[in-house]
Amino acid sequence: MSDPQHSNGWRRFWHRGTWWKALLLVVGYWLVYQLIGLGTSALFHDVIDVADPLSSPASIFFGVALPILLSGLLLIVLAASLGWARGLFRRESLPGRRWMWLAVLLVLIPIVLRLIGTRWSAYAVATVLAILALGLCVGFAEELLTRGFVVNILRSGGYGERAVLVLSASYFAIMHAGNALQGQPLSTVLGTVVYTFGFGALMYLSLRVTGRLVWAILLHAATDPTTILATGGIDAHNAATAGTSGLIGVAGIFSFVYVAFALVAIFLVTNRTKVAPVAPATSD
Repeated sequence: MSDPQHSNGWRRFWHRGTWWKALLLVVGYWLVYQLIGLGTSALFHDVIDVADPLSSPASIFFGVALPILLSGLLLIVLAASLGWARGLFRRESLPGRRWMWLAVLLVLIPIVLRLIGTRWSAYAVATVLAILALGLCVGFAEELLTRGFVVNILRSGGYGERAVLVLSASYFAIMHAGNALQGQPLSTVLGTVVYTFGFGALMYLSLRVTGRLVWAILLHAATDPTTILATGGIDAHNAATAGTSGLIGVAGIFSFVYVAFALVAIFLVTNRTKVAPVAPATSD
């Protein structure tokens, strides 16, 4: 059987990585996610609370989680069409450095603080489970896109790891800039963009040092729901359900730590260019 890398134009296009192809994929994902969100909102409008999406488990799932889940599943279909479905989840060919474990630790500390500080009595068990499921959907889709596809596309184009770190974190941040189109205040959007750049850089370092994409997915999947449960909202603070202010405040400081650590990491990452990207499979 002939090698699909040389016989399939679709695969050849994505295997020859450039920065703009990675950005094109991120923008395309965001647009598809928005379209899916419009569709699910129309289909399940009876159970979705637009004013307070976290008001019920059904509203959480159909209003927030389902569009992300479907977008993530489309990424799996895309990966299969490129012959990358298994390769994206394989062990990293480039080993991490010991200092990169600090990234994992910095992500875990606020997760633990939020777990302790959350006012669990404010939530029904079903609501907690729905928010945890939402976190898993977000972690899966966003990490598969940015630390899976984007990292692989950039590496296949011969970009050094320093550029891979910066670009993958930047595209992750740009994706969240779209919140401005949903009516969020500009100050909130700018804060989110800066935070997501730092967090994205830590996820890249977590991918490197753990060796597998699944660990970045799980770390991301634990971050978002614990933040929502602790603060009582999505990118917002709800005094009615927010947890212990002291612990939540300390956890919030790590947002600034992420950005500072990310800036330092840019100079610490060895700028290697000879990293084996995920290659198209030779058969389906």
